[in-house]
Amino acid sequence: MTIQDISVSNNQKKKILRDITDADIIFQDDNGDLVIQVAAYQTWQQETGQSPLQNILGDDMLDFSAEYFVFS
Repeated sequence: MTIQDISVSNNQKKKILRDITDADIIFQDDNGDLVIQVAAYQTWQQETGQSPLQNILGDDMLDFSAEYFVFS
């Protein structure tokens, strides 16, 4: 399992939670970190045409070869 750990501000976390609400894609763990399953996110992105993570963080921040993004 490969994980990309990304530090974000509380405002960025709120934006991510606002834009991605599907529980199959994202969940918040006990310590407040957001965990996104990359494959599910990419499928959702293709279906909806939306790219909230890229809009919030920029294109160069994400490594789509990872299985999970963890935003702390």
